[in-house]
Amino acid sequence: MTEPRPRTRRVKPTAPKPAATEAHAPKSRAPSKPAPAKTPGQGSRRTRAKAAAPAATEPASAAGPRRIWVSGATGFVGKAVVRVLRTRGDQVVAPVRDPRKAQDLIDMGVTVIEDDLMDVAGIAEQLRDADAAIHSAGSYRVGITREERGAMWDANIGTTTRVLDAAEIARTPKVVYVSTVGVFGNTHGKVVDETYRRNIREGFLSWYDETKYGAHEVAAQRARAGAPIVTVQPSQVYGPGDYTEIGNQLRLAHAGKLPYRALEDVGLGFVYVDDLAVGIVAALDRGAAPGAYVLSGPRYRLGEGLALAARLGGTRLPRMAIPNAVVRLAAPVGRFIGQPNLREVVTASAGVTYWASADKAAHDLGFTTRSLEDGLRDMFQYEADQA
Repeated sequence: MTEPRPRTRRVKPTAPKPAATEAHAPKSRAPSKPAPAKTPGQGSRRTRAKAAAPAATEPASAAGPRRIWVSGATGFVGKAVVRVLRTRGDQVVAPVRDPRKAQDLIDMGVTVIEDDLMDVAGIAEQLRDADAAIHSAGSYRVGITREERGAMWDANIGTTTRVLDAAEIARTPKVVYVSTVGVFGNTHGKVVDETYRRNIREGFLSWYDETKYGAHEVAAQRARAGAPIVTVQPSQVYGPGDYTEIGNQLRLAHAGKLPYRALEDVGLGFVYVDDLAVGIVAALDRGAAPGAYVLSGPRYRLGEGLALAARLGGTRLPRMAIPNAVVRLAAPVGRFIGQPNLREVVTASAGVTYWASADKAAHDLGFTTRSLEDGLRDMFQYEADQA
């Protein structure tokens, strides 16, 4: 496989603005309202989050604000992380491929640098004066074509390797790498923790799974060698502005417009994006380096999550439910229904569970996440207000 050629761009930093307040925060997310997580089956009883500010949003150093380098800052998770950092007064430096997509960051006072993370020396220069780095950039999609594999390989494995190379050169004191619970593979209904190791002989569930596993191993190998890397492993992230396939299905179910149900037995841990962002910053502040922390939310099958979304919207799920066996048979013609690699989607979903425990993060970092019911209610209410 041929790696993409590095692309050189002139660095164009913007002048940082004062620390963001509520008025400066971008309008693409609801304010963070952390709440204790529920166990599966508790989603039908509402428990609202308390307004107490999480400890992770307080300045981490008595010496004053720190300078934090954040990749993937224009993304769904990265932008939420940046908001937590800026709200508490940290300076943030964010390399972005396309500055036109960084207006929210500029409004928050982030120093935006036009860079595609292809040049190790350039990344190292950005990291020279950074107190820490958070690497959240990557590519998430299941069901890609073979032609798209090279780009995803580089986005996940290549970029992670270059960022960690640069951090070593710059002697960055601490790096938080954003991985995924997906590196555990199919947990077969079990709830696993950071010590779990998948059986590689079972193979990978998707190209995304394989490339994120590879990137996770790159970080883990360096951590074992003593690099100051803290790895965080989020589960299924959702919230305002989530336009992944799962997010869109939840939105359609809430609106009563979901055309049919399929692959609804996939098991996920639902973590609200703002709660995850607070957890990532807590790992930056208090996480043991080297070390790893699962940042997972309450566990549900997709069908249960869709049913809850529909109930909150006062609608019902469609009666039409397509069995997994039928979806498998339809895989060869998936391209005609907008799924060029439906076979991979089925392999990564049908009967698969991505369940992991956040007990270690709760104990060490004070990590909490709201219930799925509260999170969906907050998500739909915020999006309705914005509309």
